[in-house]
Amino acid sequence: MSPTTGTFLPPLKTSDVDGIVRALQDDGAAFMPGAISPELAARACKKIDELEHQEGDDHGARGLLDHYKCVFNRDPFWLQFIDPPGLIDAVEKLMGSQCHIIGMSAWRCFPGFNGDKTGPIGMHIDQIFVPMDEELLVTGRVHLPVFIATMHYYLVDITEDLCPTWMIPGSHKSGRGPGKKAAPTGHGGTLGGEETAWNGVEAQPVLCKAGDGMLFRSEVWHAGSANRTDRVRYLLQVHYAQRGVAQRFPPYIKFRHNPVVMEAASERQQRMMGKHRISAYG
Repeated sequence: MSPTTGTFLPPLKTSDVDGIVRALQDDGAAFMPGAISPELAARACKKIDELEHQEGDDHGARGLLDHYKCVFNRDPFWLQFIDPPGLIDAVEKLMGSQCHIIGMSAWRCFPGFNGDKTGPIGMHIDQIFVPMDEELLVTGRVHLPVFIATMHYYLVDITEDLCPTWMIPGSHKSGRGPGKKAAPTGHGGTLGGEETAWNGVEAQPVLCKAGDGMLFRSEVWHAGSANRTDRVRYLLQVHYAQRGVAQRFPPYIKFRHNPVVMEAASERQQRMMGKHRISAYG
């Protein structure tokens, strides 16, 4: 596995709308080398360095983690990551023309993060809406719609020692989340001890270059891992969902859209941030 080509998933262009849609249906994830330019990735790292923590952010993990929520609401710079050409067309094809973002998070994971002092991030799903017998999904008798999908923009080169995302392609067809089983040898305990294989497929690390991206659905089994380098891992997440899934903008009841950002946003970007037409339920 070369960090130049990234991963066990077939590489796709962000312009390959049908390919991205098929990948989320078949593998649960789509890998896109060069989703953004290395220059834009470097600029995003600098913008993350300038962020200040707000209520609802997570800066715990004993000082080894910065997790900034709702970054779309802080600076018009982040708007370009909401609806990039091609990718947004695939997202709308998967989740409907009235889909929206339910969050956007920026991460800095420092050397030692997820190591012995902070504990592992285990194999997990983000959310499952319809638990189901896997036979129905594996045989194709039932095809689950995509309710939530997350786009990862990897802003620095990701090696196996620098917090790669681990995932099991196809595991969204399990119809469940991973159970508690011993981690197989060779993973160094970084996956938390839960099931790290499904249907004979082992979890594998997403190794990639700065600017590469991966879109994955909420039911696919995945995990974070440790930073065993002397570098900082930078990551930007954009969380997309169907219109009927609530937006999750902490600090929730006190959240207010930034007028500077809303003024700079296009009509579609405003819709993605919550400016919907009145419809059923409001």
